[in-house]
Amino acid sequence: MIVAMTLLAVAFEIVAIYRLGTILLADILLMFLYLEVIGMVAVYYAKRNSVFVYPIFIAITAVGRLVVLQGKEMAPVNILIEAAAILLLSISALVITWAIGQQAARLHPS
Repeated sequence: MIVAMTLLAVAFEIVAIYRLGTILLADILLMFLYLEVIGMVAVYYAKRNSVFVYPIFIAITAVGRLVVLQGKEMAPVNILIEAAAILLLSISALVITWAIGQQAARLHPS
């Protein structure tokens, strides 16, 4: 269901790009977000142990998209806050990846 809705959103975006007659940076970045959602679903069905990290990657991409699209108009403090959010999300992805590795090591000792 998630993949179907994501593909429908991609189709709507492609129609909007066609009607506008130009491809904007926002459109390309949005397509990357859609691609990450599809990748997250693929990883979920391939191996169910690292699925928690992919929503964090999507969040990092989304916040990065905000920084890129609103960078010049934003107040410097807002850019700093969004950069801190990216850092916090990155640290949480590292912690989750490390914890999954530790759990796997305990379940399957060498």
